[in-house]
Amino acid sequence: MQILGVDTGGTFTDFVLYSNDELKVHKVLSTPQTPEKAIIQGITELGLDFQQLKIIHGSTVATNAVLEGKGVKTLYITNYGLRDVLLIGRQARRELYNLQPLPFSNPVKREDCVETGGRVSAQGKVIEDLSKDELLALVEEVKSRKPDAVAINLIFSFLNTKFEERIEAAMPDDIFVSRSSSVLPEYKEYERGMTTWLNAYVGPLVQKYLLRLSKEVSPANVSVMQSSGGTARADQAGKMAVNMLLSGPAGGLQAAKAVGEQLELSKLITFDMGGTSTDVALIDGDIKLSNESNIIGLPVAVPMVDMHTIGAGGGSIASIDNGGILQVGPESAGASPGPASYAKGGVQATVTDANVVLGRLPSTQALAGTLKLDLSAARIAMHPLAEFMECTVEQAALGVIRLANEHIAQALRVISVQKGIDPRHFSLMSFGGAGALQVCELAEIMGMSRVVVPLNSGVFSAFGMLVSPVSRELSITHVGQLDMLDEHEINVLFQQLLDKGEKEMEHEDVEMQKVKNLLSVDLRYVGQSFSLNVPWQSIMQANEAFHRLHKQRYGHALNEAVELVNLRVSLRAETASLSWSEKLENTVDRPKTNVKLYAIDEPVDIWDREEISQGQVINGPALIVEKVATTFIKPGWACEKEHHGHLILNRDYCS
Repeated sequence: MQILGVDTGGTFTDFVLYSNDELKVHKVLSTPQTPEKAIIQGITELGLDFQQLKIIHGSTVATNAVLEGKGVKTLYITNYGLRDVLLIGRQARRELYNLQPLPFSNPVKREDCVETGGRVSAQGKVIEDLSKDELLALVEEVKSRKPDAVAINLIFSFLNTKFEERIEAAMPDDIFVSRSSSVLPEYKEYERGMTTWLNAYVGPLVQKYLLRLSKEVSPANVSVMQSSGGTARADQAGKMAVNMLLSGPAGGLQAAKAVGEQLELSKLITFDMGGTSTDVALIDGDIKLSNESNIIGLPVAVPMVDMHTIGAGGGSIASIDNGGILQVGPESAGASPGPASYAKGGVQATVTDANVVLGRLPSTQALAGTLKLDLSAARIAMHPLAEFMECTVEQAALGVIRLANEHIAQALRVISVQKGIDPRHFSLMSFGGAGALQVCELAEIMGMSRVVVPLNSGVFSAFGMLVSPVSRELSITHVGQLDMLDEHEINVLFQQLLDKGEKEMEHEDVEMQKVKNLLSVDLRYVGQSFSLNVPWQSIMQANEAFHRLHKQRYGHALNEAVELVNLRVSLRAETASLSWSEKLENTVDRPKTNVKLYAIDEPVDIWDREEISQGQVINGPALIVEKVATTFIKPGWACEKEHHGHLILNRDYCS
């Protein structure tokens, strides 16, 4: 069986093939309107046989639909008096000190929210029935409006699901149904409702896309990467499209964890810079999940990798704003027309063009093996910025790089310093097609002394698909003062969640004896609004763990009662052990050529990564080129290729 990891990005679609204990990588330009076309093109160019192929895919279909406001027509169904919940939200000001904030364009429209009966109390008891007449009237309303999807979110549905299930059963067969008690059976009506609505908003698009892809590659087996860092079979993933909003980036974190284990590095800060955006995250032993993520300002309360994303990638456009200040991003040139140096019609300067102008991305080096770079086009695009700033083209390009690095460094601080974590105790792992060009400068800004540029870093998220487990994340709200709850009752609820997860995983031919279960609980002090997640063994153990974590996170613990909020179960199948070795042919002890870089006096050596022997040390400044990425080693840094093929960069001091 050949296993193919596929990551569809905004600019490139990446492929990593594992076959006969070897890895083979490939890239093609993405086809955003029909993503499956790029996938079929890549599979064809790789010459693969669908009969013996398993595909694990990270998709941006759900993410793009939300970002671009191109989801389907969705009808929101809730209880009488609650139709405005998704419009009111938390009433939190997005810009605290802005006296004239721009209005938020909520994708949920009031006219697409309808009310009905069927209400339960905070104890789960029926206080208002759903009559036959109300249900019939609701069905007629849905038929007359002809939505593509409906989102059902009744109050306290996580305590009693009967009314939501009745409504779901009554819906026409051709309508996608998203039910809150299935999507997110937790408290917080606004977050639960918006997550359920988002699942309905993108669900039909994801289902149709996965159906098209599965048909195109039949009889190949297709699984999809979820935002929690695990995979699910394509036919199951379509029902829970909201779980795919961080599909691709989650693959990168799984790959980073796998490489960290190889190198015996448990503390990693990851930096994934692609063509459109940059994702940063922190791994301290394991990948952290969050239930407080958001997209375009909307809450997504399903478990997702804890990641911070900014609009700064290789394709990010540099411009002068109305105040005469240089800006980089968040607008991107994307795959079409792309950066000016791609010579595909782009005329605006980008971060990639800046690297080409500075010589860090040699115009003699073809991206993805075939895409030739046009230095003159990059210089022409950069010229208006230089003219406005009254400097040379090279100085303008250096300004673009430095500003992009400051944006990324700020993102790195968000996931480290702002959470009380000292980044100097971590290694910075860079991946994505553009990351290794910036990584030394970012490490210096953060005071870090070790950098890892892993093997196949330019297609790292696709590699992560290969090492990701089949998994399920389930939860349910169960509120009560912890020391007054029945431990047996809690364990029964945990078992119900485990049974549900195992039933889903059995349909994917998972060997259940190889599935690892992690039980955890969300706890808080009575009266608090926010909770912390701790592992579950017993009431006493969880109580002690919460006090310790609260003191670590906030600097103090209280002599107050602790309240249970949610129960969580994570089921992860044991991943197949991929054994491969880097293919080394014609290793050399000298660079292939050299190039002149701006602001560096002597010519800089260019090394071919595939030809560097293991254990060889290269002192900066130097460029290491490969098919899917380029690494810039700054002066003062030294690079060694360790025995797995990963590059380890070190410097002797921290500024």
